[in-house]
Amino acid sequence: MAAALQILPRLARAPLRPLFLGGPVARLASGMALAEQARQLFESTVGAVLPGPMLHRALSLDLDSGQLKVRDRSFQLRQNLYLVGFGKAVLGMAAAAEELLGQHLVQGVISVPKGIRAAMEHAGKQEMLLKPHSRIQVFEGAEDNLPDRDALRAALAIRQLAEGLTADDLLLVLISGRGTPAAHRADRHQCHGCPHPIPAATVTA
Repeated sequence: MAAALQILPRLARAPLRPLFLGGPVARLASGMALAEQARQLFESTVGAVLPGPMLHRALSLDLDSGQLKVRDRSFQLRQNLYLVGFGKAVLGMAAAAEELLGQHLVQGVISVPKGIRAAMEHAGKQEMLLKPHSRIQVFEGAEDNLPDRDALRAALAIRQLAEGLTADDLLLVLISGRGTPAAHRADRHQCHGCPHPIPAATVTA
């Protein structure tokens, strides 16, 4: 996927060689059409892997019944949903999740790379940021992708939230990056290590 994202912009900018006989106007029109198709393909590919659209493909909420569907599983929401997450794409995923879940989301804690919020603001990616009065607490840490005290504080906060839940609560876990394969192995729709069995659903990117 990364290679495709690198090649497509070059394809859109590359000088096009005529592949068929025709005058200069016909060749120019053909080249412009191909460049436009390449640009549209590039934009649709990037859009498909953005955190927000990915999360909306995995989650859906029936506002009338309060039923949350996570892929092929359904959960009844009664303002009893909590959220935790970690990874590079989790900030955008959490922003999309909070917008979708509304008042059903009670509290959340996410761990993201140091400096990611400033980077999103600088890039103008407001849709990747949480609202000012968000119910999700953000911990930045692991500078240069290395464990540090800030990352430890984030892990302890996530643990504290999970251990305080009851069997009537729901836990939504958002994971991106290198934690994804381990999450697939460990996910049994239970909160591991919690004092009570807690229904949990994992969304990975």
